[in-house]
Amino acid sequence: MPDPKVLTHTKELNINQMDVPFKLPLLLDGATGTNLIAAGMPRGVCPEQWILENPKPLQDLQRSFIEAGSDAVLAPTFGANRARLSFYKLADQVEEMNARLVALSKEAAAGRALVGADLSPTGLFIEPFGEASFEEIVEIYKEQVEVLKEAGADFVFCETMMNLSDIRAALLAAKETGLPVFCSITVDKTGHTLSGASLLPTLITLQSMGASAVGLNCSTGPADMLPFLAEAASHATVPLIAKPNAGLPDSDDGDYLPPEAFAKELSALLDAGVTIIGGCCGSTPAHIAALRELLDRKVLPAKAEEPDAYAAAREGEAFFLGDDITLSDPVECDLDLADNLIDMEDEQVSAVLVHIRNREDALLFAENAHMSRLPVCFSADGPEGLDTALRLYQGRALVDSDSEMDPDALHTIAAKYGAIVF
Repeated sequence: MPDPKVLTHTKELNINQMDVPFKLPLLLDGATGTNLIAAGMPRGVCPEQWILENPKPLQDLQRSFIEAGSDAVLAPTFGANRARLSFYKLADQVEEMNARLVALSKEAAAGRALVGADLSPTGLFIEPFGEASFEEIVEIYKEQVEVLKEAGADFVFCETMMNLSDIRAALLAAKETGLPVFCSITVDKTGHTLSGASLLPTLITLQSMGASAVGLNCSTGPADMLPFLAEAASHATVPLIAKPNAGLPDSDDGDYLPPEAFAKELSALLDAGVTIIGGCCGSTPAHIAALRELLDRKVLPAKAEEPDAYAAAREGEAFFLGDDITLSDPVECDLDLADNLIDMEDEQVSAVLVHIRNREDALLFAENAHMSRLPVCFSADGPEGLDTALRLYQGRALVDSDSEMDPDALHTIAAKYGAIVF
């Protein structure tokens, strides 16, 4: 058996130096859903439809957030994608509903605050674990974001995401609008989403793909978010987001944070490097006012330096690679692919080298990618295969610069998906 191939970095990565088209720190709004329920929205209805039939509570709430100090409010387009609306037999109203919801928010903001467009999980899972292809999910988001851009949204916020495939699909679709794209996942107190994703590998993947900001929202309060955002801060090349829950004042779990306590706990997140903040479930205009006061008197720390830009990732794990990377022998995309990927865990290599001859190989690898616990490096024979492999890989991959294809095309495709070229 030949010796494993060793590749050495040949140039520095082009790291985003946080040149963002918005002012930092940025104060977002608070909760929409819990406040609208308190204002009379019944549980179990389609929120988007109820808001369009009852616009005053939404606009009053958004005006209150802006008066409290929000720099931006989110249009209530959270579930206005075709997949979610189909639950209410409203899938044919994507264009009309998104346009009207953004218009309501822009009217409420009246130029006093930015208006972001909200994207949520589709509720679908990609193959082989679900019924939808990755491209189908991208198309669902693309249909929605095209309307949101036309309606005049200032940025897109992909939030409360629970797996890397959904948020990658949303980012790929939203990037085509040319708008800034914020991305946040929701994790439990162990730091994991329902699918096992965690913040650090998500950050590494999304910032390399061109996300404008990455972070956490919902599920937990500020204190529970702190260790995960602090871990991510030194690896972030984009602003970090924290939009934690304040809890519900009438709940029995004792986790409700009044405005002053909420702001006090969020102060630690600012110290850790977060620069975009707001509130999720249970947060009111009073919570936003407390955050505004905090930001107006807070001196934020200097941005930490990235310790290792050569970071690969899969959904649940980040891999910080050294100056030299040892690749496995090429793994072919054939009937033995799954077994060969599992066997690689016993090899003394830094990454698995996967040979992609064509688009069919890329599709086969995507079905079996979850069998690998190591970083993945693609060696491709042509642009179509490489583009498909990187598009469907739910993480940040490497690309072998010695691939049998045009070098310019290789670098262009790798940059599109944030892959590391060796």
